[in-house]
Amino acid sequence: MRLRNSSMDGSEGSQLFEDTSRATPGSQAGYRTQQTGPQAAGYPGQSMMQDPMSHLAMTYGASLASQGREMMDKNLDRFIPISKLKYYFAVDTVYVGKKLGLLVFPYMHENWEVSYQQDTPVAPRFDVNAPDLYIPSMGFITYVLVAGLALGTQNRFTPELLGVQASSALVWLIMEVLAVLLSLYLVTVNTDLTTIDLLAFSGYKYVGMIIGVVAGLLFGRLAYYLSLLWCCAAIFVFMIRTLRLKLLSEAAAEGRPVRGTRNQLRMYLTMSIAAAQPIFMYWLTYHLIR
Repeated sequence: MRLRNSSMDGSEGSQLFEDTSRATPGSQAGYRTQQTGPQAAGYPGQSMMQDPMSHLAMTYGASLASQGREMMDKNLDRFIPISKLKYYFAVDTVYVGKKLGLLVFPYMHENWEVSYQQDTPVAPRFDVNAPDLYIPSMGFITYVLVAGLALGTQNRFTPELLGVQASSALVWLIMEVLAVLLSLYLVTVNTDLTTIDLLAFSGYKYVGMIIGVVAGLLFGRLAYYLSLLWCCAAIFVFMIRTLRLKLLSEAAAEGRPVRGTRNQLRMYLTMSIAAAQPIFMYWLTYHLIR
């Protein structure tokens, strides 16, 4: 019994873990102070944020970033007028429907002048005569899709051929606009036509091209020729009546025809631009119908 009691006393004396359940509040407070000590010191960036030099450097960097963004916006607006592009896409469903009807059947339309409000043309959704880029851009995309459909029905579809079709149509459009700009420069015509206006007017022919190809796919080659002939005549009349007010601005302003060689050159230029549309329409679609 004595040996047993002595061994028990020895085991209590050599206890492996310290009993902290009866620890004093002071020891627990010290433990908490040890744990929260590093947190109270803060993270390394806090002292940097409190440093005036670091704050000055961050302010200078932000000002440099804002100046670079403003410079980029100015240079971008110089080559790509974003604010002007918003005007050409200000359309709605009613305008698109009326414009498509005007492109297909322009013979009964009487007033072709663009409306102005405080020397600024109104948005296309308020005036059917105003040029837009929505119909030309959607027409170009639809033309590429219809061309892919036509090639697929003839078992000639390949991604490469569809890319050639799209790139060739885009190249011809750019060449047409550049040719018109060069002609206006050589003839020295004072007009309010811009490059975006010419791009819009040149892109309206895709509507007739789509109608011709779809008619050819549904009803055969004869339907293609008949519908394309109608659309070619319609786009010719549309371009004549639209561009004569733009290119003959002097005559329209004075209310009488301007006689002389310069007026004849303007008339020839207007006729040439209008006559080029049916040629491009046939050139870009005839190989899609077989």
